[in-house]
Amino acid sequence: MSALFSPLQIGAITFKNRIVVSPMCEYSSENGFANDWHLVHLGSRAVGGAGLIITEAAAVSPEGRISPQDLGIWDDAHITKLLNITTFIKAQGAAAGIQLAHAGRKSSTSVPWKGMKLISPENGGWKEIHAPSAIPFSEHYGMPIALTADGIKKVVADFKAAAKRSLEAGFQVIEIHAAHGYLIHEFLSPLSNHRTDEYGGSFENRIKVLLEIIAAIREVWPSDHPLFVRISATDWAEGGWNLEESTKLAMILKEKGVDLIDCSSGGLASHQKITVGPLYQTPFAEHIRKETGIKTGAVGLITTAQEAESIIADKKADLVIMARELLRDPYFPLHAAHVLHDESVVWPIQYERAKPRH
Repeated sequence: MSALFSPLQIGAITFKNRIVVSPMCEYSSENGFANDWHLVHLGSRAVGGAGLIITEAAAVSPEGRISPQDLGIWDDAHITKLLNITTFIKAQGAAAGIQLAHAGRKSSTSVPWKGMKLISPENGGWKEIHAPSAIPFSEHYGMPIALTADGIKKVVADFKAAAKRSLEAGFQVIEIHAAHGYLIHEFLSPLSNHRTDEYGGSFENRIKVLLEIIAAIREVWPSDHPLFVRISATDWAEGGWNLEESTKLAMILKEKGVDLIDCSSGGLASHQKITVGPLYQTPFAEHIRKETGIKTGAVGLITTAQEAESIIADKKADLVIMARELLRDPYFPLHAAHVLHDESVVWPIQYERAKPRH
């Protein structure tokens, strides 16, 4: 058996292999509801053989959406359709995960194919955009209002309520979105957090909101169900959040009951300077795993079976979390097993006759 297709157990959940469908915004919801697009999008990748399927960012509140077309989990009414999806995913032998998110100062924007610019309240946007500090992401985004202490308490409560709904909707894994310049990341980075209260200034203060959210979620999320956190390991900008702070945070999160760090990067600063190439973010996962002992997921331009196999075999990460390649090929895991000559992988019985033979 190849390393990529070896199982991984975290708590009560066993992932049949190390391939994860990364959260990918589809911008195809209405009022936060999942629909048949999400069922087919996520379900086809479960049929395709991935071990864990994670939904796109699901907003914990209406104002926490990036756009009006974002998936949501702020209302009990959202549960029914999500439960249909998780039931199908699990029937294919995959685990079902959900990413919980709040967009912060990057909210109330149009979908990418319409330019990803601020939407006014008159055109369906939000009346208020919230962030740690009144600092906009860029000139194309809205001016946020700094969250009050009560506003922060509401955000924490919203994440807790969303976690409870996630359990009712049949999810087995929660990933907290603390990356890509969205609200929690905005608290972490000194570039976007200029607060002078207990939530700003020092490293310990800037991570406080995340720790409060984790504690609140763990009150309703079973201790044997995996809890992941996606971080941006670096802002790719001078004076911003960096790998040293990410490593320090990972050690703390390990002690707080987080099972895995999903190691992405960037998205916080519009002036970021990223050096992009194959596997360019894998070193973040490798470093954090080595320095802290926590499990990690590698992301970023992982496109071939050999690349994914090497990441796991060389112990650079525990999971390979893939996005664009799985958009291009929902059946990448099945094809990868063929490339790696791994006969342990079982194809769906409906597709067995099409399985390539060595």
